[in-house]
Amino acid sequence: MNTMASFLFCGPKLAACGIVLSIWGVIMLSMLGIFFSTHSAVLIEDVPFREEDMHNVQNPLLPIYELYNQVGYNCFIAAGIYVLVGALSFCQVRLNKRKEYLVH
Repeated sequence: MNTMASFLFCGPKLAACGIVLSIWGVIMLSMLGIFFSTHSAVLIEDVPFREEDMHNVQNPLLPIYELYNQVGYNCFIAAGIYVLVGALSFCQVRLNKRKEYLVH
């Protein structure tokens, strides 16, 4: 019992909230990652390009596409972090259930 309590650092409501937010974060960031990776024109305002990036004589869109891919990759990394947070929140829910079961 004492060992289990040392890993428990949030209550059941906060853990459940963490799961809900993680699910939403994974869905949202995965979709954004897909849309950035397919170079969606709607998201051009969210690509951090400069005026110099468009002065490539051979292929002016290549630097822009590379920036799109980098932002998409960052979205996938953030979605992965949300998966880890969701797993941690799930573990907290389970520990809270076990604590409640042992107390009663």
